[in-house]
Amino acid sequence: MPGAEDLAQVHARLKDRQRAERDRHPRAMDLRVHRALSWLGRAAQEADDDDVRFILLWVAFNAAFAADLGGGRLSTRDEVKAFFERVCRLDAQGRVYAAVWTRFSQEIRLFLGNPYVFPPFWAHHNGEPGYADWEERLNTERRAAWSCLAQKDTAGVLRLLFERLYVLRNQLVHGGATWASSVNRQQVRDGAAILGTLVPLFVEVMLDHPHEDWGRPYYPVVEA
Repeated sequence: MPGAEDLAQVHARLKDRQRAERDRHPRAMDLRVHRALSWLGRAAQEADDDDVRFILLWVAFNAAFAADLGGGRLSTRDEVKAFFERVCRLDAQGRVYAAVWTRFSQEIRLFLGNPYVFPPFWAHHNGEPGYADWEERLNTERRAAWSCLAQKDTAGVLRLLFERLYVLRNQLVHGGATWASSVNRQQVRDGAAILGTLVPLFVEVMLDHPHEDWGRPYYPVVEA
């Protein structure tokens, strides 16, 4: 199970499998997996830089997940929710469940309660009206997260978790954080570790179910 191996071993195993099976896979699905594995392989080489590792792993997640972007439109919450529900439904071996509830339960709890990766916290501190109640909102979402945790709602936890990881992604990609800053070290380190385990599991579920409708990549390979 991914998590017992390091990322380089996981990548090598999944890449070998993808090469062996790709002729039987739908082209769109194989392109998603091929691209995701290319970024996972690069992330596996980045052992010393947590910021870069996190960004590479986020690109790998996007490669596997991103729905038809319709001219650059961001995927909606409903699309994210549907992806996680599909992965959890198809994961007959319970690998994603085990990662969420066994390996990273404490890190996920900390992430979900961290105001620095909560969008209304930053909206308030940037002077946007209507967010003075960010603490109340955080407590409400924390209760929703605890409810998901209590019910072992893996897809619900993933949705809330990735909303927080997306804030961290924005901080790094849009220059809202200093490289290798001590201020956000723990959340970047935890975020990279979480992505480094979950994204390969998502890819593995896709390989297990290649004929599921994983969506059409908006940027297919086009010969000029």
